[in-house]
Amino acid sequence: MELTFPAEQHLPSTWCGPEMAQKKSEWILYLDEHEIAELETAAGSLLDNNQNIATLTAAQFPLPTLEPKLEAIRKELIHGRGFVLLRGLPVSRYSEREAGTIFYGLGCHLGAPRSQNAAGHMLGHVRDLGMKSSDPKVRIYQTNERQTFHTDSCDVVGLLCLKTAKQGGTSLLVSASAIFNEMHRQRPDLLQLLLQPIATDRRGEVPEGMLPYLFIPVFSFYKDYLTVFYQRQYIDSAQRFADAPRLTTQHVEALDMFDRLANDPKLNLAMDLEPGDMQFVYNHALLHDRTGFEDWDDPEQKRHLLRLWLSIPGDRVLPQVFASRFGTVEVGNRGGIIVKGTDLTIPWTS
Repeated sequence: MELTFPAEQHLPSTWCGPEMAQKKSEWILYLDEHEIAELETAAGSLLDNNQNIATLTAAQFPLPTLEPKLEAIRKELIHGRGFVLLRGLPVSRYSEREAGTIFYGLGCHLGAPRSQNAAGHMLGHVRDLGMKSSDPKVRIYQTNERQTFHTDSCDVVGLLCLKTAKQGGTSLLVSASAIFNEMHRQRPDLLQLLLQPIATDRRGEVPEGMLPYLFIPVFSFYKDYLTVFYQRQYIDSAQRFADAPRLTTQHVEALDMFDRLANDPKLNLAMDLEPGDMQFVYNHALLHDRTGFEDWDDPEQKRHLLRLWLSIPGDRVLPQVFASRFGTVEVGNRGGIIVKGTDLTIPWTS
């Protein structure tokens, strides 16, 4: 059978980690004192009024000084390398609510926040809750385990580092098109399988009327865009459903090759997030990961990141199959997890 699929991809988001590691000055941006003051002022009025920020808009969080920088970041995410690290927010002088309000308000200038779980959390907490991913209702960010390379169910994922682990927890990124190109050269027969739908477990967060698993290809090529959608543990756990299409030996070989390439240090990029770092990653072009970590004994020192899921205006079009996960494929209004009874909220813990 003749194999037909897209040609190799050569885009700004097609990069190799070692080369990108030498270009930190291009992807690490710094907040200056005037920009920090502007963020604090915008957050201050919301905090003084104890306003619920779950439905906050950019207009309610004015950032005239920062806006050009944030517009450049949005363009870099969609059309450039696919990630940016914004450094310098002095989180040590903020409460969790203060830091979270600043992060959320800044994120609203990049896109529209989306619900990250069935509980409707618009601002997520990434930390070890003592859970294990062997539980099919647990998502891996709730553990201290290695996450493995994956995408989230939104256009852009943002992280704000509040506290780091005692050891480990390194952030990893890899270009999806770099993986695609390697499979294209080495095993086009296996690549063909990843351009066809594969079942992915919803991990118990099932919208009304939907199957408990998704059926989306790892690679989709639509309107000249190559889009990735991937979470290996959830692909494997979807096999617990009797009606889910079975993974063949060839599927497993293709997924194993994808993972092997993603984990190749010749392709991926590692970075250690510092307190105050805000990392933004474009899910359609990159995959992200986090190494396992050892945490501090003191509960006040334990690793803690805040997370945003964003839908970005001016973004690429997605094939209709993504509506089964994103709710809709409408640009600027897609992504997130909504089930029956979901109530949008901000889960402050202190």
